[in-house]
Amino acid sequence: MFLPQAIIRQKRNGETLSAEELRFFVEGVTTQSIPDYQVSAMLMAIYFQGMSDAELANWADAMLHSGEVLDLSSIDRPKVDKHSTGGVGDKISLPLAPAVAACGVAVPMVSGRGLGHTGGTLDKLESIPGFSVNLDVAQFTKLVDTLGLCLIGQTAEIAPADKRLYALRDVTATVESVPLIASSIMSKKLAEGIDALVLDCKVGHGAFMKTMDEARELASAIQVIGKAAGKPVTAVITDMNAPIGTMIGNALEVAESIAVLHGGGPSDTRELTVVLGGEMLLAAGVETDEAAARVRIENVLDNGAAAQCFSKLIEAQGGDPRVVDSPDTILPKAANKTDILATKSGTVQFVAGRDMGVAGLWLGAGRRAAADSIDPSVGIEVRANVGDSVSAGDVLVTVHHNDQGLSEATKLIESAYTISPDANEVATSRILEVLR
Repeated sequence: MFLPQAIIRQKRNGETLSAEELRFFVEGVTTQSIPDYQVSAMLMAIYFQGMSDAELANWADAMLHSGEVLDLSSIDRPKVDKHSTGGVGDKISLPLAPAVAACGVAVPMVSGRGLGHTGGTLDKLESIPGFSVNLDVAQFTKLVDTLGLCLIGQTAEIAPADKRLYALRDVTATVESVPLIASSIMSKKLAEGIDALVLDCKVGHGAFMKTMDEARELASAIQVIGKAAGKPVTAVITDMNAPIGTMIGNALEVAESIAVLHGGGPSDTRELTVVLGGEMLLAAGVETDEAAARVRIENVLDNGAAAQCFSKLIEAQGGDPRVVDSPDTILPKAANKTDILATKSGTVQFVAGRDMGVAGLWLGAGRRAAADSIDPSVGIEVRANVGDSVSAGDVLVTVHHNDQGLSEATKLIESAYTISPDANEVATSRILEVLR
């Protein structure tokens, strides 16, 4: 019916493609009837020419229907998920999902692994001994129904077109295209059978979106796709300059998440959990007032209900539920700890999020190559944050390591810190903007 090269030419020339042309092309991606070189050419054409709102909605819909779309209509409660565009120390899904589930909203969460310098929810969960993220659709649906949540990885049946497109984007320098990012995210999220989505769109040094304009553009594209599919999307733009919380690394971040589930944890980690959770309750329609929704999330964090929900989830997915009460005795630990000291006195002006994330990669907390294995025990403990006063010789960071990459990580961490004799104003919130 169509020729791939004709479709590529139209997009290259900035012409608008029809829904039928876009469906034909995505089907060819899925069945592999269109070869890699033509798919790559199409990706580059989209990268340079962008997509209209109608094209974006049709392209994402074709990707969504390239595989299985879960039907969770039998679950008698609203179903809402959260997606983060990726950050350093971003462990928010771990306390957030059980907190929202404890409030009566189902959270069917299909998560990802670390990407570049940013951590992945699946890698963090797998640092809990025995925890399996490789459940099939039937198991996933059952747990969402009985527990109110389940956290798994993308199955072979969910948006298979995205798997091939993403692999080619990674090697053709087209990852940063907003239409391609938005359609990749939404093809997977809409396949979960959700009623609504809350997007944590991160911006800053440690994020993929570096400016507010870029973050707003991505949020808008995702909202366009959601609206076309009849699924409302709330976008929360959040500061991702410095690492979130005090821990970077898989087991370390699980421990910090558990602290939040017990009513503690760093203030920014709790704030993000409460605000994003509150938006999920609003999107689900179980609360209509922003303040009341946030208080409800705070209550389940403080009264133990969220922690209990997380414990049940861990047990149901094969993990050791004792980790919720005794993370120090259950989670893996690195063999060594090395302190990195301040070389001068002053106030911490800036901690470069991306540099800290890359330092974690050198230690083995993430993958520098696709075939790399992750060491769940290693990571970085931030001891001095932005706004803190330090003296020469004070500990800035404690590195948890197993004799891999310490020298490279140390150089990156030292360069990440900007210390000045001048005091600076510290932002009191990571929440920059909420777009409903």
